Amino acid sequence: MFKIVLASKSKVRKEILDQNNILSSVIPSNVDEDSIKESLTNQKASPETISIKLAELKANKVSLNNKGLVLGADSVIDLNGSIISKPSNRVEALNILKSLNNKSHYLISSVCISKDGNMIWKYSEKARLTMKNFSDEELKTYLSKISDENLYAYNVYQIEGEGKKLFSDIKGDENTIMGLPIDKIKDYLKNYE
Repeated sequence: MFKIVLASKSKVRKEILDQNNILSSVIPSNVDEDSIKESLTNQKASPETISIKLAELKANKVSLNNKGLVLGADSVIDLNGSIISKPSNRVEALNILKSLNNKSHYLISSVCISKDGNMIWKYSEKARLTMKNFSDEELKTYLSKISDENLYAYNVYQIEGEGKKLFSDIKGDENTIMGLPIDKIKDYLKNYE
């Protein structure tokens, strides 16, 4: 059984590691994601580049002060080349759902493993999701069923719960959509040993 440090306070990511027999302690990186996203967006970085950079920054920061391997992860929603960030209130959450309504978008999950403050491995994976067409009232009803904690932690949909009903088509690995492409992480750790 492998042991790593998870540089994230995501409960879902921790659960995925636990379910796959990867022991992990949690040490959140507390990087200022919004300012980094803004800076990279101003530099015309792609959503995938932004996701990878954030995962790398998180892992590197935590691994500077912690022995062993540190896993950083980040997920972004890519709608036509623009990033949609997590909502900070319910009005923003509704607006995000309206912008995704009846359209396809990509969810990009990136992971990075660092040791002694340096990245030693990275991986990024995309899933394509197509949202059904909903009225504003239906979207409000959906949001009313989601707790604040889940809404602000996992963006506007939880694919493992109520959120699955929002989509007419999902192409991609469910673990990737939940924020951790676990099969690739397991492959890397197996070869690392």
